[in-house]
Amino acid sequence: MNIVQSIAIVVPWLLWLAYWIATAQAVKTTARKEARGTRTWQSIPLIAGGAFVILPDPTLASLLPDWSQLGVAQWAGFAIVLAGLLFSVWARVHLGTNWSVSVTLKEGHELIRSGPYALVRHPIYTGCLLALVGSAVIGGTWRGVLGVALIFASLAFKVRVEESWLTGHFGDAYARYRREVAALIPGIY
Repeated sequence: MNIVQSIAIVVPWLLWLAYWIATAQAVKTTARKEARGTRTWQSIPLIAGGAFVILPDPTLASLLPDWSQLGVAQWAGFAIVLAGLLFSVWARVHLGTNWSVSVTLKEGHELIRSGPYALVRHPIYTGCLLALVGSAVIGGTWRGVLGVALIFASLAFKVRVEESWLTGHFGDAYARYRREVAALIPGIY
């Protein structure tokens, strides 16, 4: 993978991250937060997977910009990245002040089932996974596939923790939501 491909991956993700940081403080007060150790273990495959997806090949040639590396597949991957990131932003906006970066319960936490939450229970993760698939397409390497798999495993673990907390907090209402709406991929998972 050439540095040009890495840049095509990183730029939309940095814009997405800037939005995430800018809106991180406009949330409800946290009532319960996951333990730091759990968060750390969940972050390790996330970071390793991200490195596999983003980093150029470890050669001098890959650090020299080669614009011919951006073909139809890379542009299609770029469109997938944008679609995934925009879907996650839509979910973040729709979730409003209930959002947090780690697994938490907020004061007055609400069960949101509309908008993207009517399609999947964790649409922020779904959007990010879609954007990661697009990123792997841009990179066009086996490392990208491995990176997406590691990040999927990390998010699947996080989903299990969140699902447990939300079921405990919302009871039957969340159990019904789980039966009616897929976690990450409509009709599959």
